[in-house]
Amino acid sequence: MDNCGKSFGKFILLWSGELVSSIGSGLTSFGLGVYVFQQTGKVSAMALVILLAFLQSLLLSAPSGVLADRYDRRLLMVIGDSLSAVGLVFILICMMRGEAQLWQICVGVTISSVFSSLLEPSYRATVTDLLTEEQYTKASGLVQVAGSAKYLISPIIAGYLLTVSDIKLLLIIDICTFFVTVGSTLAVRSGLKSKKSEQTKSFISEFIDGWEAISEKRGVLVLVIVASVMTFFLGFVQTLSMPMILAFTNSSSLGTTETICASGMLVTSVIIGILSIKKGYVKLLSASLFCAGVFMVGFGLRQNIVLICVSGFLFFAMLPFANTCLDFLVRTNIENSVQGRAWGLIGLISQLGYVAAYALSGVLSDYVFNPLLLDNGALADSVGKIIGTGTGRGTGFLIIISGGLLCVTSLVLYSLKSVKKLEIRGDICTSE
Repeated sequence: MDNCGKSFGKFILLWSGELVSSIGSGLTSFGLGVYVFQQTGKVSAMALVILLAFLQSLLLSAPSGVLADRYDRRLLMVIGDSLSAVGLVFILICMMRGEAQLWQICVGVTISSVFSSLLEPSYRATVTDLLTEEQYTKASGLVQVAGSAKYLISPIIAGYLLTVSDIKLLLIIDICTFFVTVGSTLAVRSGLKSKKSEQTKSFISEFIDGWEAISEKRGVLVLVIVASVMTFFLGFVQTLSMPMILAFTNSSSLGTTETICASGMLVTSVIIGILSIKKGYVKLLSASLFCAGVFMVGFGLRQNIVLICVSGFLFFAMLPFANTCLDFLVRTNIENSVQGRAWGLIGLISQLGYVAAYALSGVLSDYVFNPLLLDNGALADSVGKIIGTGTGRGTGFLIIISGGLLCVTSLVLYSLKSVKKLEIRGDICTSE
């Protein structure tokens, strides 16, 4: 390989640590979601915890991106991963003294989120440090395998553990995974040159450089905005799927269902990792988003566990295609020297959709759609004939609406010429 310092082996080591960390995070996320919903009976309370679990990390992702370009990216990952365990320890201590209050859980997840903000920009930029452009799509598939572990492996493990123990065990396991993640990051760091901070520009100037890297090509900016719209709709699924399923089954069945659904992401992520995507990124991106919207509609259609599993599996199977295409089109159109700053801003903008979804979904579910589908009003009579009425049907209806809007978004995206132009640059990079 002509590119010195590019090592797929080191990437695999780093990726392995992130895989373990993802499984641990998934255990905590699942456990806290079930715990809060069962304690309060409110979707909005669960949505609040989900929101706080990543809001601080989201708001700090842009300045964290500047730090990733200024300082040693691997060291930032170690610091962020280690200190993010503090919030989990706080929640664990509160639970050992009795039932943890909602505000205590909110404080804990906020603390953890603050330090986790150092991870994502540094991790993405490190992937660029380690790999060649030809390896990006293969690496993207593997990264998504690690990311999907919190949905694929964690739920079924957490569902089982909650039947024999309680959420405290899940928190302890998650805390222990930080040792593995930090160890793998330090091992990768020992084989790379530490980044020296030049500090020739102010923090604000470097922040602006990141924005210019995104905005100088209209297509890149459009993709980032589309990603934000996409996460808005996906946020409804992430928030509402758990209470929708718990409305007619238990936590163990919920864990199994989530695992089956998320296995779709695993299957296509592995396929992408083995075969890679060579061309047609924009077309594949639009098609995968459209299909994902269709399967979201099926996911919320009925209180039928088989339909939910099939639709959920196919929905998650579409996401790696969309994520890989987005990642490639953006990555190959931004200079490596500003990738940390750029990915920090991209993370901030694209995930604003999650913020809006978490803020709205619980409130809409608890106070608008669920009451409407429990009453004998006109909406319950007309919509109820198709999707049914009763507990949890309002959440299903919201997921159906989100799926339809995602289909519309995919059609708009495919018609944009500025996005199609990005693929020309991607083809050049692949052939070089």
